[in-house]
Amino acid sequence: MKEPRIKLGVNVDHVATLRQARKDIDPDPIAAAQVARQAGADLIVCHLRRDRRHIQDADLLKLCRLKGETHVELADDDKMVAAVLKARPTSVCLVPERPGEVSTEGGLDLAKNNKSLERTIAKLKKSGLEVSLFIAPEAPSVRAARNLGADVVEFDTSDYAAARTKPAQKEQIERLELATYMAWEMGLTAHAGHGLDYHNVAPIARVPHMSALNIGYSIIARSVFVGLRSAVSEMRRLVD
Repeated sequence: MKEPRIKLGVNVDHVATLRQARKDIDPDPIAAAQVARQAGADLIVCHLRRDRRHIQDADLLKLCRLKGETHVELADDDKMVAAVLKARPTSVCLVPERPGEVSTEGGLDLAKNNKSLERTIAKLKKSGLEVSLFIAPEAPSVRAARNLGADVVEFDTSDYAAARTKPAQKEQIERLELATYMAWEMGLTAHAGHGLDYHNVAPIARVPHMSALNIGYSIIARSVFVGLRSAVSEMRRLVD
């Protein structure tokens, strides 16, 4: 049976990063989301951070009002959850968030007592949102995500992206394949993201039972040279 077309999630955080550098109105992440959708994005992705370094609450509300699917990343934090529930996206992904980090540093630690995370997942699902957890592609994390009530797991591909030799890349691809198959067997939807770019995305797009790839920085960086529509279209072709 042929696998369904893999979804491409385009993260518009760094459009807002550029805007916030001058605290101006341009470039507008809402306009960027519309261009990305026209160019082949299935999901518009953003991360509402505690420090509001890029996406602002007003951006989130506007993004969630656009036609199509909006996927929001957030920390397990009551204020962040309240803001997201007010905006009502299609789906959410709970991620670890540490003060001062440049970008998300690894997946959630699901080995510890996660009563707070379990309560947050239940609250989000009760509101009708599909809930994903950003995790390492490891069996214990997949099992824990299922036990906590997640609908989706998003596998952290940063180790794969950092691999510099063919054997190291092969090892990481096999790791992702095993974790994705395990998620599928458990009834979880599998997504992946972090560090994916135009040079390394194709093998991940071919992993069996992978449903979506969420990519931001490399697309926005590429758009500086070729424009956002072309940058998204190029990534869409590689994912297909």
